[in-house]
Amino acid sequence: MMCFTRMASLALVLMLAGSAGAADDGWIMLFNGKNLDGWKQINGTAKYEVKDGTIVGTTAKGSPNSFLCTTKNYGDFELEFEVKVDDALNSGVQIRSQSRKDYQNGRVHGYQVEIATNGEAGFIYDEARRGWLSKDRSNKAARAAFKKGEWNKYRVVCKGDSIKTWINGVPVADVKDSMDASGFIGLQVHSFSGPEPAQVRWRNLRLREMK
Repeated sequence: MMCFTRMASLALVLMLAGSAGAADDGWIMLFNGKNLDGWKQINGTAKYEVKDGTIVGTTAKGSPNSFLCTTKNYGDFELEFEVKVDDALNSGVQIRSQSRKDYQNGRVHGYQVEIATNGEAGFIYDEARRGWLSKDRSNKAARAAFKKGEWNKYRVVCKGDSIKTWINGVPVADVKDSMDASGFIGLQVHSFSGPEPAQVRWRNLRLREMK
């Protein structure tokens, strides 16, 4: 009887473990927590480094916008990450973005999910091209979703011409645009003119491609 009970308990543990594994099926970590393998810097001279399992971006005096970009392109996907930013700095995460010699000599351009403490976090901006695609940014709940001085969890879903975002579980952006169907993911350190360098940090970057 004791042997049967132990075997049943073991079977239950294995079943639950299998279910947990299935729940994570398809997710890939974009950042391994140790180094910047799979990423490359495009534009600017901001400093990107790994500290305590996070990617830390630090502004550089006189630098234009800098981007740390995945070496792989993605089309339809679900993206999750956590971010913390100094109050004085705004930033963003590029999605389906491009860098081509025939466009402003390689300047990074495309969809950007805003990171900021001014109420516009999570809305969609078209970097180096058309400006705000989230025309209406007045929703009070969306504007209050990003918490200053804290880690904030983003979720981004790109499917066809639809781009939707959430911050800390709160819906923010819902944009339809068909200009770019795929491109890289990029972590922006914005140009900055403050008296001291400012920083933005990312962790737990993961992505699941959708068919």
